[in-house]
Amino acid sequence: MVEEEKLNTSKIIESQRKLMFPCMPRYRQPIVIVEGRGAIVKDLEGKEYLDLFAGYAAVNIGHCHPKVVEAITYWAQKIHHTSYDYHNIPSAILAEKLVKILPMSGEKKVFYCTSGAEAIEGSVKLMRKYMLKKVNKTGFEILTLRYSFHGRTHLTTTLTGQSKYKKGMAAVVSIPGIKIMPAPYCYRCPFKKEYPECDILCAKYIEDVIKYETSTDIGAFIAEPILGEGGIIVPPKEYFKEAVKIVREYGGIFIVDEVQTGFARTGKIFGIENYNVEPDIVAMAKGLTSGLPLGAIGAKAEIADAFEPGDHSSTWGPNVVSCAAASAVIDVMLEERVHEKVEKLGGEFMKELQELQRKYKIIGEVRGMGLMIGIELVKDRNAKTPAVDEAVKVREYMREMGYLIGVGGAYGSTLRIEPPLMITKEQLDKALEALETAIKKVE
Repeated sequence: MVEEEKLNTSKIIESQRKLMFPCMPRYRQPIVIVEGRGAIVKDLEGKEYLDLFAGYAAVNIGHCHPKVVEAITYWAQKIHHTSYDYHNIPSAILAEKLVKILPMSGEKKVFYCTSGAEAIEGSVKLMRKYMLKKVNKTGFEILTLRYSFHGRTHLTTTLTGQSKYKKGMAAVVSIPGIKIMPAPYCYRCPFKKEYPECDILCAKYIEDVIKYETSTDIGAFIAEPILGEGGIIVPPKEYFKEAVKIVREYGGIFIVDEVQTGFARTGKIFGIENYNVEPDIVAMAKGLTSGLPLGAIGAKAEIADAFEPGDHSSTWGPNVVSCAAASAVIDVMLEERVHEKVEKLGGEFMKELQELQRKYKIIGEVRGMGLMIGIELVKDRNAKTPAVDEAVKVREYMREMGYLIGVGGAYGSTLRIEPPLMITKEQLDKALEALETAIKKVE
């Protein structure tokens, strides 16, 4: 048993191994984090680490930002939670702030839930109600992308374009049809083409899928602006304009999954703004609170109004403390122009990483936007054989040197660099030195 006065790392790890479900990450790191400020975290033994993963790219404005702590503390001492049966001040203030920054024109409305998966589930439910009530469609299919990740619930794993999240769990739900389309993954193009000579075939192919593999009654296209869990896959800049145009020609709407790309992560407030395309529904979470549980759905008012009283709810959705934290996050993001700083800092860091790519053959590709960066490791640049064990070793060496990174991607060979967005140039320079040391060791 872990007792507060006898805490140590090995006891906590052993306790979790015995008492927690055995579905945690295979390579869960053997450290216990107890404190964090900005981009620095500290473990139970007092060792400091530069956090380059930010809790799955969630802690956008840094650990324990003073303004967020102040907002949390103020409301935590007044009331923790109400429900949708009542009104509260933080959820009202947050709604006003969110509708101002959502990446679509016209009137907008929002809904609060608990997580990104719940936001995606609610978005699909809203789409279905809108199609039935406003468009008078009774059949409608959903298009998603290979390598995508939309959550771990039954529906969201069905929408996800990676078999590893479905295997052995029979992800089958009552949806008329879900079609998973080829992804805009230029490094591993499913059509064996080269960009830009490909003429964005991956986007144009969507029409073939609709014509020959669906009923042509399309409900929605759901996509991440950058496929995060899939390996930080960045679609070509023209991709979404072409893809969304085709989907709308067949009566569908565009649901953008901004759970990981939202709130300044890519150098824009929302990732889809990099592509100059307006979504119809936006699913949000992670960076929305910079560390507390909260999801949200934003939608054009016409679509949102398809819901009637009692159609949808979420017990913890309008949580007072989480909404207060989110409101403070938006204030900090806008006041400090965090997205603009991220665009500049991320661009500089990408160039330095591309220099590493030229030096080390194990680096197949460096890709990303802002501070959402993937480094795909390969055993052979010609065959592009995923270097899975090598990626894990790089991660271990980085941790030993005091730097925390992620490893993932559809092939398990992509280093994920997604730090708190308040990280400094000096901190990134040190991380680059450590990364080169680790890659050099492994290669």
